Amino acid sequence: MPETTPHTAPILAAFARAKAAAHVALIPYVMAGYPDLETSEALAVALGEAGADILELGVPFSDPQADGATIQAAGQCALDQGMTLVGALALAGRITAWSATPLVLMTYYNPIFSYGLARFCQAAAAAGVAGLIVPDLPPEEATLLREAAKSGELALVFLVAPTSTDARIERIAQAAEANGRGFLYCVSLSGVTGARDHLPEHLAAFVARVRARARLPLAVGFGVSRAEHVAEIARIADGAVVASALLNAVDAAPPTQRVQAAVDFLRGLRESGEGAVDLD
Repeated sequence: MPETTPHTAPILAAFARAKAAAHVALIPYVMAGYPDLETSEALAVALGEAGADILELGVPFSDPQADGATIQAAGQCALDQGMTLVGALALAGRITAWSATPLVLMTYYNPIFSYGLARFCQAAAAAGVAGLIVPDLPPEEATLLREAAKSGELALVFLVAPTSTDARIERIAQAAEANGRGFLYCVSLSGVTGARDHLPEHLAAFVARVRARARLPLAVGFGVSRAEHVAEIARIADGAVVASALLNAVDAAPPTQRVQAAVDFLRGLRESGEGAVDLD
């Protein structure tokens, strides 16, 4: 992991703090506008206060290629209630005004392109966003967005998959390290997001392949659902992204208890990751 200084980008600083505290960085996912606008804002702020190291705020999109049934349903609900990219940026600004937890915006490329790359990155930076995850943008086509993100001091987070060759992992790592502000998102499995009973058997070997070719922190996502998953990830990676399982916990709670249900779920994951980090 790169060394940190007083001017270290907020995402790298968050990973460094987590490592110093001997826990894996937890990155919970909130869908902008789901289950409604007010609750999504309350969820994000409360999760930051409850110990999230980084917040991931999803922007609903009509064709979410990387998302499974849970996130697709949440996104459609948010769209039906009028959530847009502009609305998500406004929401991000309100969240960062209340929470010091670095916020990463997850959106597909089409809304960014339609909005305008430079204009979008300027708006995201003004909203206090620390980084962008664009799952359908390969590094070979990311030059323009990477330049716009760099001008706004935004990290551009790329995804690597278990099917990626070693050569491709190197190319993705180089693209991610071009501005040196973010992390690499290790997709645990071939498929879409969604809660799973078990993490793949190949995960440790896959993460080791990425680790050998990248300097940035590594976070594992897709299928992270249980405390034991986080404990397993803590031994091999720097961060764990939890999305569908967290949304499921919110869905299962009565409307007045949704925020507390999310907080309780996150705290349960946090306890599992304490002291499990490899500090070498």
